[in-house]
Amino acid sequence: MMDRMVLKGMQFFGYHGVFAEENKLGQRFGVELELDIDLRKAAKNDDLDSTVNYAELHAITKEIVEGPPFKLIEALAGNIASRLLETYTIINEVTVRVIKPNPPFDIHFDGVVVELRRKRDEHGQIVPAWR
Repeated sequence: MMDRMVLKGMQFFGYHGVFAEENKLGQRFGVELELDIDLRKAAKNDDLDSTVNYAELHAITKEIVEGPPFKLIEALAGNIASRLLETYTIINEVTVRVIKPNPPFDIHFDGVVVELRRKRDEHGQIVPAWR
């Protein structure tokens, strides 16, 4: 069983979507991260170098969401997951949720959520993590 770090309710403004209006006008996106990570050393030593700095996680996520647009929020979530796993070898598995609260449909609901899970396999390659 692995320890877990969760970043909830992050909000960013981006220009992602299939339609030209989305790329021009942009909108708010929510992102949540769940990291499976061994936090025993950080809990024992009270040392930031023994964990992942969540301010850095936020900064990386912000850079991606507020950066060049993706057509699909699946691609946005996948890029966040890959970048975090490539940057921090201490992260064993990451779940990324991207929330698009106002998709351009003529229906009313609370939005669309895409959730991706990625992990490292025994060879260090980033692969889907199925539960």
